[in-house]
Amino acid sequence: MLKILVPMIMMIPTTLFVPSASIWSTAGCQSLMIAMASLTWLIKLSETGWTHVNTYLAIDPLSAPLMVLSCWLLPLMILACQKTTMKEPVNRQRMHVIILTSLSIFLVLAFSSTEIVMFFIMFEATLMPTLVIITRWGAQQERLIAGIYFIFYTLAGSIPLLVSILMLENTTGTLSLLTILYCSPTELDLQTDKLWWVGCLMAFMTKIPLYGVHLWLLKAQVEAPNAGSMILAAVLMKLGGYGMIRLMGILEPVTHELCYPFMVFTLWGVIMTGTICLRQSDLKAMIAYSSVSHMGLVTGALLTQSVWGLAGALVLMIAHGLTSSVLFYIAATHYDRTHTRSIILMRGLQKFLPLIGMWWFFAILANMAMPPLPNFTGEIMIISSLFKWSNWTIILTGTATMITAGYSLFNYLKTQRGELPSHIKTLAPSDTREHILIVLHLAPLALIMLKPEVVWGWPYS
Repeated sequence: MLKILVPMIMMIPTTLFVPSASIWSTAGCQSLMIAMASLTWLIKLSETGWTHVNTYLAIDPLSAPLMVLSCWLLPLMILACQKTTMKEPVNRQRMHVIILTSLSIFLVLAFSSTEIVMFFIMFEATLMPTLVIITRWGAQQERLIAGIYFIFYTLAGSIPLLVSILMLENTTGTLSLLTILYCSPTELDLQTDKLWWVGCLMAFMTKIPLYGVHLWLLKAQVEAPNAGSMILAAVLMKLGGYGMIRLMGILEPVTHELCYPFMVFTLWGVIMTGTICLRQSDLKAMIAYSSVSHMGLVTGALLTQSVWGLAGALVLMIAHGLTSSVLFYIAATHYDRTHTRSIILMRGLQKFLPLIGMWWFFAILANMAMPPLPNFTGEIMIISSLFKWSNWTIILTGTATMITAGYSLFNYLKTQRGELPSHIKTLAPSDTREHILIVLHLAPLALIMLKPEVVWGWPYS
């Protein structure tokens, strides 16, 4: 653990004292070495569960893939924001790298926490760096409104969670994930049980987010800069799914009773957000709605409480994190050249940027969950678990799959094919940095196909 955490923490003083000309090269090289070293977490997984155990931190087959994803995104975020941030004063450049590093540290600590209180603290600690990234480096004036939405929704869900955690400690006597599953909580009355369940999981459902409490994510992802959109889509949304998995085992008896209305609402949200994507003209908003739709499948899978549901949810979280991150980045490269997010105004880009168009096609295929990509594996496992839970869910999940294919192909055809708009006379060519960043997103998806068990979590560890 410390061989990764200490270098990440040391990136902060290194960024502060390194010469101004070497800020980005030093941060990029250091973060890339950390990302490569973090892959050892996937090799040393134990069949008995927890490894690298100390007083407050440990790794298990569930947390390891998400921790590696958090470390892997750090050099990608630094590469993504380098081009635009280098035009700012040196102090702001240093601050940007420090904020991105701090956010990654909080995420790694959240995923590796063995105490629920520490997880809650790290869960909330990610709020401030994300808020600064959105409100300080966002491009439009609406970034301030996006920050307000982000604060309001996150805190509104977190206060009931804190009360529920204190109540959990009072009934079990411990908040350690290593021992709490072996404790017998005090019996509560029926209404208190229901309130406790909602209080524990509503904060995580807001973070995923569940359809109905998803407005903060749309505004945040659309208004955030490159790095902000990437980390929101890739890792921050997965904090909600991770928290649900950790607490589902404790709340399992109540889950079987209360999951029905939430399951219906979740699957209905998958259909609704997919339908909105079909009529969406803003490219980043379409990708954001697509993220809500995919994470709705994850929520539904977790509510089934089945082995395939849990494994499929984790696989889809990892695969969707890489896919949505690269989609947001390529959309940002299009915006840098065309200065618009409108799909109507960025037709025929493949004629000027053929290689970027090819990468966009591969990312769209991943978003559609084409076999044999891990996105397909995750969705098949989720659909199977939902079908076993209720045969009627195949109607909703099948419809959602067709809608996803429809808006994904529409997205590709409208942005890459056709005649170039008359107002665009020339476009800057793509550079090596952009291609490296895209490959570093798509290569892990290809490698996971060769050894998918590393992201299946504990059911198959």
